[in-house]
Amino acid sequence: MTSRQILAAAALLAVVGPAAAQSDVELPYWASISVDEARMRKGPSPDVPVIWEYRRKDLPVKVIARFETWRKIEDPDGTHGWMAARLLSRTRTAIVTGGIRPMREEPNVSAAVAYRAEPGVVGRITDCKNGWCRIDVRGRKGWVETDHIWGD
Repeated sequence: MTSRQILAAAALLAVVGPAAAQSDVELPYWASISVDEARMRKGPSPDVPVIWEYRRKDLPVKVIARFETWRKIEDPDGTHGWMAARLLSRTRTAIVTGGIRPMREEPNVSAAVAYRAEPGVVGRITDCKNGWCRIDVRGRKGWVETDHIWGD
């Protein structure tokens, strides 16, 4: 193999590798939107109509199906549609649901409240255990009960 062929093979792996790795994951799985603007479509093609445009990087989504480089997702409101896989990340995030929720210093109801999160706040999940997830909202960290978030 020539050095040019080796470089071509390496370039191909750099592009195909991440997509192939995502397609090995068992369905359904959690992901998040990795860009500032992303479009959800009626079907897995750039030629079909857009149903929704998201302008919220890190919004959690559930991947429920795959077709080539497309992923069928469910958003926090229950809307289903197709999004290009390149617009998604395996970074785990969660969105606060219901009312204002305490973010506690430890994963139990008697722990001190570090912060309070309003409905719709999105944070990155850093750990989950025993019905609690630790989320990081722009440097503010705390444990939230999984019943109070979507994306766990």
